[in-house]
Amino acid sequence: MVQYTLAQSPEIILSVPGKDSAKARDKAMDQLMELMDTDQLSTELEEGFGPQQLIEVKEPTIDNTSGEDAITQAVQILNNLATLKLKVQESRSEALEIRKAVDVLFSDNMVTEEEITRLKEGFKVLKNFAQANIRYQEARTKAEQARQVLDQALKSPEK
Repeated sequence: MVQYTLAQSPEIILSVPGKDSAKARDKAMDQLMELMDTDQLSTELEEGFGPQQLIEVKEPTIDNTSGEDAITQAVQILNNLATLKLKVQESRSEALEIRKAVDVLFSDNMVTEEEITRLKEGFKVLKNFAQANIRYQEARTKAEQARQVLDQALKSPEK
């Protein structure tokens, strides 16, 4: 069922079965002409008023789903934060060891090829840790809002 109204008379609702289409608009025009013929339409329409000037009336959707969607999204954000926290914790100590070893590159001390190879292999761990840590910090900011959404949803109604 599709509904139309007129900009000149928003109180008039013309209901037509089906979806918004040229055919549905023509049927709505027929209803409009019938209203005009029976003097039930108080508004004078301009010459050349056509079906394309009808305004489709959209039914307001009930906002329960958006509240549920917000809760679902909040839980997903918190789940992501938990995953990132574990990832950061698991790689932190190894990354910090590699970070200390990087200082060797800036000293005048001699380094072996083996130390350089180990460092190069460790850069991947260092990069993964740094990226995960940044994502964790960003996720934590978003998770604060998610926590507020859940806190609001979990409040018991006042009596």
